[in-house]
Amino acid sequence: MGTIAGIDLGTTFSALARLNEIGRPDIVPNSEGERITPSAVFFDDEDAGAIRIGLEAINCRQLNPERSVRWIKRHMGDTDWKKNIDQRDWTPEEISGLILKKLCQDASRQHDAIKDVVISVPAHFDEVRRKATMDAGHLAGLNVIGIVNEPVAAALYYATAQSVKGRVMVYDLGGGTFDVTILDVDGRDMKIVCSQGDHALGGVDFDRKVLELFEELYRKEFDTELIQSDQDRARYEDEAEDVKKTLSRRPTARRILYGPAGSLRVEITREQFEQAIEPLIARTEILIEVALEEAKCGVEDISQVLLVGGSTRIPTIQERLTRKFDRAPENAVNVDECVALGAAIHAGLTLMRDNPQSVASGIAAGLRDVRLQDVCNHSYGTLCAPLDKETGRHVVRNSIILQKNTPLPCEATQTFYTMAEGQSELQVIVTQGEDEDPEFVNRIAAEEFKLPPDRPANQPISVRYSYDANQRMHCTFLDEESGRSLEMEFNAGDKGQIKQADIRQSAEEISAYKVQ
Repeated sequence: MGTIAGIDLGTTFSALARLNEIGRPDIVPNSEGERITPSAVFFDDEDAGAIRIGLEAINCRQLNPERSVRWIKRHMGDTDWKKNIDQRDWTPEEISGLILKKLCQDASRQHDAIKDVVISVPAHFDEVRRKATMDAGHLAGLNVIGIVNEPVAAALYYATAQSVKGRVMVYDLGGGTFDVTILDVDGRDMKIVCSQGDHALGGVDFDRKVLELFEELYRKEFDTELIQSDQDRARYEDEAEDVKKTLSRRPTARRILYGPAGSLRVEITREQFEQAIEPLIARTEILIEVALEEAKCGVEDISQVLLVGGSTRIPTIQERLTRKFDRAPENAVNVDECVALGAAIHAGLTLMRDNPQSVASGIAAGLRDVRLQDVCNHSYGTLCAPLDKETGRHVVRNSIILQKNTPLPCEATQTFYTMAEGQSELQVIVTQGEDEDPEFVNRIAAEEFKLPPDRPANQPISVRYSYDANQRMHCTFLDEESGRSLEMEFNAGDKGQIKQADIRQSAEEISAYKVQ
């Protein structure tokens, strides 16, 4: 049997955990002995077949940023983003696949080969980003048996590692994303109530606020710009990250800025930093309020607040949560590692449900009493054009088929009707969002559905949406009269269609590179 693993594919850092012989998760250090690996990639300029991942990639980035990539998770599923290196365009999924390959390659040297994995994603990732994350795992040669929302994974680990009971809120602020999840916990029995989040809010944004302070101070002193090149920007981005971490431990951080007009000694105070990041923290508090409203509860109903993600070490975040909930948040586990550890538990639970004979008896015994009930994190619908009774005109609106926060797995069907006589095709669109107005929802997939010709109007089209326990959605459009059907997929790539053959070809290409 191969090793069962969970992977936290993070914006700034990634980690891999395995299930040991008794079903407990352990972090597997990388080949450098570090428990977390920077999510940074550097394409070696001396050896075209070598790709450096992790801390060495960060160090090389300051010398040659054009051959470096950081924070790739923010581009996951973006078909317009490419990194051209040596006449080859690298997609976000391929670069993420390199990071996953490094993690699994290092872990396989210490244990059995990594076979079955669950990869974590932000709770607010849409279907295209979720599918892109799975594609990244396949590109790394992994059997991705499922994905798990990051706060859910963290809650799994918290609940199995210490005493957690009642209505709990997970506050997950990582390097690039923020999620807040409310769940009910009774021992090792967990039921997700709801989630809110922002996939573009995290530690990277706090770093940029520090960088802006650097630039402002230098400009004020010399009336010129501090940053003159990509190398300058890479250096001071890393410097800003270090200052942010220093201010979590001490009230001030001193640095020397070396710019074109000379050097400048600066001091950044914690108060300055907190003032700069205030709008970002306010956004997290708004999302907390939205989640509490969705869960139909108040702050007094939350028994525990669980911290997840390295950015929760910022003192003002803990202080503001303490004031809001009238109790200190919990950080008894390693906030950098708990997502990977929980993802490993989720991988074990997934295999026990889908392929129990593949799970060793010791692991099965260790996970036997763990129960998790997850929910849909978004509402999903389709665009239709019913007849408005007042105007007598067809009006386009979003019809929700699967409601947000429905327990998983779930399935729902609605029937719609063709509009015109002789209509031979439908433009079918899958939407994500809570509003009936098409302007306020995301269109996450669209395809043409060919219909038989020469038919009267009002032919029934059955639309079935289902969401499985592995956080993947499936859509089927069925023309009831002819029996023709269209299965929708949620893919990245050109025009949203990256085919399995493309994945296999890219995986073969990636396997030829030396990942170090």
